Amino acid sequence: MKLRVGFVGAGAMAEALIRGLIKSGAAPRQIIASDVQAARLKYIKSQYGIKTSANNRSIYENSDVVVLAVKPQNLEEVLVELADITQVLTESVKGLPLIVSIAAGISIKFVEEALPVPYPVIRAMPNTPAVVGQGATAISPGSSTRREHETQCRSIFEAVGIVVNVPEAQMDAVTGLSGSGPAYGYVIIEALADAGVRVGLPRAVALGLAAQTLAGAAKMVLETGQHPGVLKDQVTSPGGTTIAGLQVMERGGIRGILMDTVAAAADRSKELKR
Repeated sequence: MKLRVGFVGAGAMAEALIRGLIKSGAAPRQIIASDVQAARLKYIKSQYGIKTSANNRSIYENSDVVVLAVKPQNLEEVLVELADITQVLTESVKGLPLIVSIAAGISIKFVEEALPVPYPVIRAMPNTPAVVGQGATAISPGSSTRREHETQCRSIFEAVGIVVNVPEAQMDAVTGLSGSGPAYGYVIIEALADAGVRVGLPRAVALGLAAQTLAGAAKMVLETGQHPGVLKDQVTSPGGTTIAGLQVMERGGIRGILMDTVAAAADRSKELKR
C-alpha cells in the first residue's frame, strides 16, 4: 500500500485499523495519528512505530486518506479545523484528502455541508471485532467520491475484515445487524456456555467450546459460500441429536426473536438520528 493514512483520534477502532494496516504490509512511516490525550499518542507510537501529532492540521496536510475516528459529538469541531485549512490543501501538490468518517449516526451530508469545497467523503461503519481482525464494515460514498477513493477506503478496512458497499439509506439496517450484532453473538455464546455447564461441563470448557463452535460455523458460511440452511442440514441426521435441539429452538421462536432484535436496533438508530 502506497497511501499515507492519517487518523484524527487514536482510540480502540483507530488502533485496530493501524494494527491491521501494518500487518497487511503498510510501513509505519505511512501512518500518522493525532489525539487529545498525550499518553494515548505515546502508547500508539511506542506500540506501532507510527508518526503522531498533537494537532490535527498535520494529519490533514500529510495524508492521502484521513479517517475521522472521533466521537459524534466531537465531529463538528474537527470539521471546522479542516474547513479552516481547505485553501492551503487545495493549493498544495497533493490536493484534498479523502475524508472517511466512522462517527456513528452522522450523515455524509452533514460532513459535506460543513466543508467549504467538495471533498471526497465516505461514511464507514466498522464493528468491534475489527480489533481482532474479524470486522465487518459497510461503506457509503459521498457525491464527490470516485471509484479510486472507494478502492482506497476498502483497502483500509479490508485490513481488519470484510467490507461491503451499501447506499447510505441502509446504514441504519447495518447498525442493527453488524454494528450491534457482536452483542447478540456474545449473548448466544454465553447462553450456550451456561447450557454446557447445566449438562455437566466445567465453565471454562463450555465457554471455549461454545465460542469456537460459533466461530467455526461462521467461517464455514464465509469460506464455503453455502447457504446456512444447507450447512445446517449437513449436521442434522434423521432422528438424531441435532434435530432434537433444533426443534426446541424453533418452538421457542429463535428466528423471529433474532429478526425482531435486528429490526429494533435499526429502528432505534433512526430515532437517535432524529
